[in-house]
Amino acid sequence: MSKTGSREERELVKMLWDADCAAMRAPASGGATKKPLPDIIAGNGKIYLAIEVKSSSKNRIYINSEKIDALCEFAGIFGAKPYIGAKFTRKKWRFLTPEILHVTRQNNYRVDLDLAFGKGLEFDEILGKDKQIKF
Repeated sequence: MSKTGSREERELVKMLWDADCAAMRAPASGGATKKPLPDIIAGNGKIYLAIEVKSSSKNRIYINSEKIDALCEFAGIFGAKPYIGAKFTRKKWRFLTPEILHVTRQNNYRVDLDLAFGKGLEFDEILGKDKQIKF
């Protein structure tokens, strides 16, 4: 995992702007405040997204349950769709909704490559531009 994930956050914000969405990295996400803030907030007047960004050079990403709870709380208040943006090294972005994440024995969450690429959505799908059939 990169030190803070800020490079991946900046990359995703640029992708969102390029796709005609206003987007920003949320200041003080990651624990600098007690408020539930995701890493990225984006919207285009039709859709609103709250995204928690996670990256890894390994085949699995572990996510603390407090991060997912805060993401869902913010999204509910803001009227946004909550997503976990998973970026595995040398792979395309995948976006997962909290309810499809694997729950660990410690009641945290895990995303692995199979889940991300089997059930995760592609970038255009979260923007409503494309739909893939998932089996």
